[in-house]
Amino acid sequence: MNYRLLYFASLADRAGCAAEARASAAANPRELYAEVASAHGFAFASERLRVAVNGAFVGWEHALANGDEVVFIPPVSGG
Repeated sequence: MNYRLLYFASLADRAGCAAEARASAAANPRELYAEVASAHGFAFASERLRVAVNGAFVGWEHALANGDEVVFIPPVSGG
């Protein structure tokens, strides 16, 4: 399946991009995050992130479909 991935904050910095298209056999966000975390060297465990698919927050076991937009959102701090 093909996915559009969006990264924010430290994940975008580490990946060197804010978005990418990725072909993957991952069936859910947890599997997809493990794949991209390995590829980009992300340090965050999935439990520390939020995930959204097609603009809605979902659980890590949410079934993905071809063409989904998946966003991994790291913890942020502000002032």
